[in-house]
Amino acid sequence: MAITRTSVPFLRRFVASVAASAVVAVLGLLGTSFLFFSAATVGSNGANAATIGQLVQVFLGSTFVVFFVLAVLGLAGAFSRRYLALVAGLLAGVIGALLGTTLRAAVGGTSVTSDVIGQIFETLVGSNLTFVVLVIVAASTAGVATWRQVVGSVPVSERRIAIVRAPAANLADGELTHLDREPIDAILADTQWDAYIAALTANDWEVLEVPIGEGLADSVFVEDAVVLFGGTAVITSPGAESRRPETAAVEATVRQLGLRIERISLPGTLDGGDILKVGATVFVGRGGRTNADGIRQLRAIVGPLGYTVTAVPMTKALHLKSAVTALPDGTVIGYLPVVDDPTIFGRFLAMPEEGGAHVVALAADTLLMAASAPRSIELIEDLGYRVVTVDISEFEKLEGCVTCLSVRVR
Repeated sequence: MAITRTSVPFLRRFVASVAASAVVAVLGLLGTSFLFFSAATVGSNGANAATIGQLVQVFLGSTFVVFFVLAVLGLAGAFSRRYLALVAGLLAGVIGALLGTTLRAAVGGTSVTSDVIGQIFETLVGSNLTFVVLVIVAASTAGVATWRQVVGSVPVSERRIAIVRAPAANLADGELTHLDREPIDAILADTQWDAYIAALTANDWEVLEVPIGEGLADSVFVEDAVVLFGGTAVITSPGAESRRPETAAVEATVRQLGLRIERISLPGTLDGGDILKVGATVFVGRGGRTNADGIRQLRAIVGPLGYTVTAVPMTKALHLKSAVTALPDGTVIGYLPVVDDPTIFGRFLAMPEEGGAHVVALAADTLLMAASAPRSIELIEDLGYRVVTVDISEFEKLEGCVTCLSVRVR
């Protein structure tokens, strides 16, 4: 499972980091002791069972330092990627070897002078080299495996997971329907995406990353590629031909969660951004990206799951959720100038800004909203909700909003 950065709630991240660090430290200690014992045996130096104990004592201090350093780095997500774990292993191994050797020298009565410190550093290419290498290898293999095992030990049904996809290098080439093209600041877009991820993790959502879609300009809008209905994932059939290659990697990522897979097939088209779930009612925008056949296929898939599909005419916005979303209490909110018929939704609340029509429910009392809608944020807060704001200006230039940058698994 590709879980990134600090994407796991703190307590589970803490347990996973401690477990992974302990495994790495023990493997480094035992592996180093065994290799030196084997070398002594081959060299006919009279190695025996007591030798193992002596070797363990030699590297014990270094082992404790490695454990502590890795546990701290693990909390920051060091075990979430193998390359991060490799770097963390190198750092922990070097620090552990140096501090452990220094401590052993001091305990043995040796004055830690500048000459002694120089000799200690020389051990990094001598007696401590094996220890450092084994820590690096263990961190990037057993450490990562242990971390993922602990993180993944909680059933999906008990976790809150946000599926996301980092912006592609050609983000500025994304499809546009209702807006004129504006220059995109790629660096700012990356920064804003990181802040969006930080907002999710700060509110106890795990983040599951789909690999970057190189050459797929709109792939950051991952919501359009899959729609979730409890334990069922519906892989969509994007209305824009350029976006159809996005679904393969998204499906592969969703499969890691053990969800049942269903698909919308051509000639049917359906974008996830056209789906708004309010309880057991599924509103589907019938517009430029989702056609009648796609709606029929979705109805056949989710009807047996207990959902009722209601088609909604869409002519003024790219997707249904570009115009309306829903509060946790079921109230549909929207920006009237881009809503064809608000009476379809029953309980409807008009918002003063277009960006204010888009909310992501982070919790029953907490909503994620775009910073571009201050009056709408004030209105929502006055309804008793806590609002977390993010600046997504570069994605708004591409007809994106806070909903389409993630798919939430509850």
